[in-house]
Amino acid sequence: MRRALALAALIALSSAGAAFAEHWTKFADGENGTEWSYDGDYSYKDKATGRVVVMQAISKPSANLMPGGPGKGVGYVYALDCTKKNVILVTAYKPSKPFEIPAGWRSDTPKNANGAEDVALFAAICPHADHLPVK
Repeated sequence: MRRALALAALIALSSAGAAFAEHWTKFADGENGTEWSYDGDYSYKDKATGRVVVMQAISKPSANLMPGGPGKGVGYVYALDCTKKNVILVTAYKPSKPFEIPAGWRSDTPKNANGAEDVALFAAICPHADHLPVK
């Protein structure tokens, strides 16, 4: 009986870990050896707006700073309009700041995508937008 309980607990823990896994995909090189990546597990299409919501993180491998989600890394959550090429900054995160998604982000004024990182993010995410889950 103990073995069965231990096995069930082990399976539950491994399943929980998989549910919260982060799968970072590098999409751009920045200045001074920085890299930008997005989390494929966090990317989805927002049901209310049709925007693609994506978490991105900055990393610098030469300084052993790897991409990470809230509580572990530094990054942003953006809502992209792939047709109009504009973006809403939903939130920023870093280990010293609690992760919060503001309730009213959908009514924020979008800004035009500009800069190499924005262009690269749109190029990496938008071709796959139709295959993302809708939430």
